[in-house]
Formats: sequence, C-alpha cells, structure tokens
Amino acid sequence: MSKILLINGSPNEKGCTYTALAEIAATLHEQGVETEMIWLGKKPVQDCIACHSCMKTGRCVFTDIVNETADKLAAADGLVVGSPVYYGGPTGFITSFLDRLTFSCTKDARMCGKVSASIVSCRRGGATAAFDRLNKYFQMSNMVVVGSQYWNQVHGFTPDEVRKDLEGLQTMRTLARNIAWITKCIEAGKQAGIDYPTHEPVIMTNFID
Repeated sequence: MSKILLINGSPNEKGCTYTALAEIAATLHEQGVETEMIWLGKKPVQDCIACHSCMKTGRCVFTDIVNETADKLAAADGLVVGSPVYYGGPTGFITSFLDRLTFSCTKDARMCGKVSASIVSCRRGGATAAFDRLNKYFQMSNMVVVGSQYWNQVHGFTPDEVRKDLEGLQTMRTLARNIAWITKCIEAGKQAGIDYPTHEPVIMTNFID
C-alpha cells in the first residue's frame, strides 16, 4: 500500500491547516492510500546554518523532527506540506523545517521521483504567494508536483469557517484523488519495468568573474 506523509506546519495542532489536511487524508484513505499526519509542534525549529555536513552524512547535524521526518520519508511515496499564511507567505517555522529537510535529503536523492503537494490556509489573502513558495522545494528536488482544480488553498479564520469553504475542501479532495492516481501510476510503471530517469551530475554555475 502506498503511503503519503502529511506535514502540518501550523502552530495550532487542530486548526485550519489541519482541517484541510484531514480532508486530504480522508480522501486518500478512500482511495486505498495510507497516510501519516506529522504535526511539527510549537517548539522552535533550528534554521539551516549552511554547514554542509548533510552533504557528507545524508543527515542534518541538528537532531530533531527534521531527521525524524527524513527517515519516514525514505519509506513513503510522497508528502503534502501544509502551512497557514503569515504576511503573504508560509510560516518561518515551516520554511526552516523544509530548508533543512530538502537539503539533507539531497545526498541520497531521497525525495526524487516521489509525489508532492503543498496546501495553504488563510483568512483572506496571501494564499497564492505562500503556495508558490512551498512548491519551490519540490520543483528543485525532482519531485512530481501534483495539482488540483484550483490552487490548493482554503479560507477561514477558524476550522468551522474552513468547513464552510466548500470550494476549498473540494479542491483538497480533488488533490487527494490526483495524488492517489499518480502514485498508483508510478507503481504500475515500476512493475512494467519503467525505471526512474538517470540524471546527469548537477552542474552548479556560480556567476563569478
């Protein structure tokens, strides 16, 4: 059975972001896909300090929920990351987490070829900017970014208000069905002998005279 990690990047464990992720989880279960919800909690998450230790070890030098999630991601088929909108962007909390998770998974290409999506919750505005910011992590990690019928956003100041956002919740369900379908397509491709593409060594061009 396929498994998708759902990352709740809100400081509120059962708030608006959770409400959207729960809609995704319920629909994935209907599609025969297992999920695990990971709430990052309220404790501060250490920023990446660019020590590059993970490029040698494959693990972040700071032992916390980042490494715990990386271990779970190794056995999962993809992830969905959710964040509330703070000043037109995702929380600093979730970006610190993703900076370190994405960088530490580079050495062993742990995220490559897996499905991914981001969802955001907002009271009124800033959703698309936050959504764009989160998707950049996946687009730079050779992941399969899954879309829906609209940008993956819900609106509301409380979970009850989010439950009234019928379009937003439908967008979450459509996203989940697309994730399930693509995950099954990838598995079917593997069984048919279609291997993941072999990539060239990364060329880094630093624009220095």
